[in-house]
Amino acid sequence: MSEHAWVRHFEDVGIDDRPTVGGKGASLGELLRAGIAVPPGCVVTTDAFRHFVDACDRGGAIRRRIEALSAGDLDAIAAASAEARALLGQADLPPALHDGIAAGLERIRGGDADAPMAVRSSATSEDSAEASFAGLQDTYLWIRGVDAVVEHVRRCCASLYSVESVSYRRRLGMPEEALAMAVVIQRMVDARSSGVMFTRSPTTGDRSVVTLEASWGLGSAVVSGEVTPDRFVVAKVTGEIVRRDVSPKLRRHRPDRSGSGVVDEEVPEAQRAIASVSDAEVLALAAIGRRVERHYGCAQDIEWAIAEGCAAGEGVFLLQSRPETVWASREAAAVAAPQPRAVDHVFALLGGAKAQPRREAR
Repeated sequence: MSEHAWVRHFEDVGIDDRPTVGGKGASLGELLRAGIAVPPGCVVTTDAFRHFVDACDRGGAIRRRIEALSAGDLDAIAAASAEARALLGQADLPPALHDGIAAGLERIRGGDADAPMAVRSSATSEDSAEASFAGLQDTYLWIRGVDAVVEHVRRCCASLYSVESVSYRRRLGMPEEALAMAVVIQRMVDARSSGVMFTRSPTTGDRSVVTLEASWGLGSAVVSGEVTPDRFVVAKVTGEIVRRDVSPKLRRHRPDRSGSGVVDEEVPEAQRAIASVSDAEVLALAAIGRRVERHYGCAQDIEWAIAEGCAAGEGVFLLQSRPETVWASREAAAVAAPQPRAVDHVFALLGGAKAQPRREAR
């Protein structure tokens, strides 16, 4: 199989390509189609992943073992996970895939041979409205060079078999045979500020607001919960900021200028107590969030970044958008089984038993 079938660029994919490029990759391509600014990138496809895994696990013995595990047997899950990750972590990627990644990087880097990349998982079941796999597979930031990117693609593939991911799949009873991993390779944004945005309130489910969380540096500090971010709430109808909570921000994640990876450092004292985004940037992000929500037709959970050194109103990028699942799943669940009479719901709550039909008076 050629490298061209194994590596696809964002501009060549959309939401219907989820089976090939996973949830994250499909969403990034779809955002580009919607006219949203996204850092350039490509996706190692699920076909490449299956070829790699099939070569490592001939006959599918490890996958059958995982599928047979009980969701409550954590020791067995840990042992199977360790075996699968060791197997994939020690294997070489196919030469054609290595070449395909190198060609994809050449196009993404745009002449900058030292341009840093993010390498992120994009499982086929990830970022869907039915299940949230966010954070269960690995993400690597600020990776430089072809060999380093190839190594981290392999690590991402192996992370589909992390204890957390396998445990979650067993609780949902998902078949292993249908599961696959794509891997997103995306040019990093040297972020002055970054964070997350929800197009409905994450605390109350209110659809009339956009809630935005922001901090200094890379968004990994916000996503991982290592910093208490600034929080802004924007009313969709009026377009006004109706709430501002500016938090002391003591730590930030920044790129390691001496090499690859990310460093955790103190925020300069002068920046700790001031807002990490301006009101104009909050409103611009909220407007983008509403555009994305309209495009997808459902509430979104979005990661964003504002590039260092950009003029006001410039350098705003979306790094990811996925359906909001917490409130959507609550709304999808039935509150109670239908009853022939309103009072029967009361009886069911009081006694927990099915209400009996009322007898006619004689």
